[in-house]
Amino acid sequence: MDTFQLTYKPYGERSILVEWPAEINVNILQDILKFKNKIGNHFFESKIEVKSAYNSLLISYDAAIENINDKILRLKALYLAQEIINKPVFKLWKIPVCYDEEFGLDLEAISIQNKLSKQAIIKRHSDTLYTVYFIGFLPGFLYLGGLDKKLHVPRKSTPQLQVKKGSVAIGGDQTGIYPNESPGGWNIIGNSPINFFDPTKDDPCFAKTGDKIQFVPIDIKAYHDISILVKEDLYQLESEVIDG
Repeated sequence: MDTFQLTYKPYGERSILVEWPAEINVNILQDILKFKNKIGNHFFESKIEVKSAYNSLLISYDAAIENINDKILRLKALYLAQEIINKPVFKLWKIPVCYDEEFGLDLEAISIQNKLSKQAIIKRHSDTLYTVYFIGFLPGFLYLGGLDKKLHVPRKSTPQLQVKKGSVAIGGDQTGIYPNESPGGWNIIGNSPINFFDPTKDDPCFAKTGDKIQFVPIDIKAYHDISILVKEDLYQLESEVIDG
């Protein structure tokens, strides 16, 4: 894989922000995860925290950085170093989604604005294989890349105060799922009955950066059936290991 021209800059007293080209790109994501893995391998004895986003890594140390240039030079050398790294394991998660009118509150508006039928919107949305680029702004909120260009639609000018838990939505060139009830400005097209964040689990969020997501359309009866199983902790989410 080719290397990218990165920028390194201080971010507060304890952190360094490393930035890649500003675009949503799978090759950039793979490079970010590779560098993150290198940092984890080389600094395993140090107390550092590394967070990734679409185009960046934020590396936070346990104390104020005394010599920023030294830290940056070390990171640059590590990025360029050729070494064998254990290939991470990624999964494809198949997420059930009900696009019924009860949940697809903004399907009609998107249909008019993008000149597509509701069924065409649902088909394009569920036919796509999405990549998890990072997780935020809420715990378990998956930022997904790969949305069909014909489904791009601006975020709402006035956000809703309460978006239902599990709402599947489109915001600009992204799609995602609200893991809990919250305010939000994305356009809602459906709802998933599963839990995307469960603090009682060893892994509160089942997916991780680099995983793939595919939405599987279900009808309203299947939605309610799955909801019951989820509440009883009996639902097994379908997944398979894939080549990242």
